[in-house]
Amino acid sequence: MFRFNRGILFALFLLLIPAFIFAMEWPTQTGVLTRNFGWNSGGTPHLGATFANAGVVTAAEAGELLFVRRQGNSASRLPSPLGSWVALDHGDGLISIYSRFDNNSSLSAIPNEVERGQPLAQSGISGWATQNGLHFQLFDRFQNSWINPSIIIRVNSPRIPAILQVRLKSASGEIINLPEASVRQGRYTVLVNAVIGNPNAPLAPFRITSTLNGSVVGALSFETYFVRDGFLSVYRNGFVPVRRVHAPAPGFEAAEVWLARGQAALEITVQDVSGITRNVIHRFTVE
Repeated sequence: MFRFNRGILFALFLLLIPAFIFAMEWPTQTGVLTRNFGWNSGGTPHLGATFANAGVVTAAEAGELLFVRRQGNSASRLPSPLGSWVALDHGDGLISIYSRFDNNSSLSAIPNEVERGQPLAQSGISGWATQNGLHFQLFDRFQNSWINPSIIIRVNSPRIPAILQVRLKSASGEIINLPEASVRQGRYTVLVNAVIGNPNAPLAPFRITSTLNGSVVGALSFETYFVRDGFLSVYRNGFVPVRRVHAPAPGFEAAEVWLARGQAALEITVQDVSGITRNVIHRFTVE
């Protein structure tokens, strides 16, 4: 019986994203991006884009007002991490979420039908925010997944990748910092700490590829996070639980490899969403 390869299905999903959403625009013209999609926040992924000093927040695309919540006006007394927020429905299952608004913003003035670029509210400090800003997210209800906004909204300022550290973790938990002259034969997890842009204000990479002796052993892609049975998963040669990939904070579990005796060349390539790449090759002897 013919079986679909999950990698092929994942690629088809990306190709089938409705064409109109590629016309979306960022909801702030003045904000500074401080955290992007996929950033490793102590073992958990950042599921959107966070901007500091975002000013007036505008609709990324035309849509229908789906939900409005002002901080404190819920039947539940539990605080919301989003604070004051708005959700817009753009059709075909796509929802955009704008949160952490200034609590003085008049969210009730937002019409039911919103035009692209229409002002929604003023960015501020609400929810779990510690500084003035905006948290922006995209969610696909049909695919039950969080989408990296950068794959459907043009990035105007490409950033240079930097590979800060590459380590091997043995099955027994031993950590080996590369470069190393030799390692023992066995199964290892490849841990990569890589960032995009200024190391003093780093962002998460878009893709990390691990190649051993010319063969790809890990292709970690921060395009979407899928919700499956209440748990998040990310694509890395198949769907992998997020809790595994993000466990080695601030880096990522980029691949699993079997090192056989002989000479080994492990290449790590890190890519920005605009296509800019950086790579490093570590050569060592496997004993």
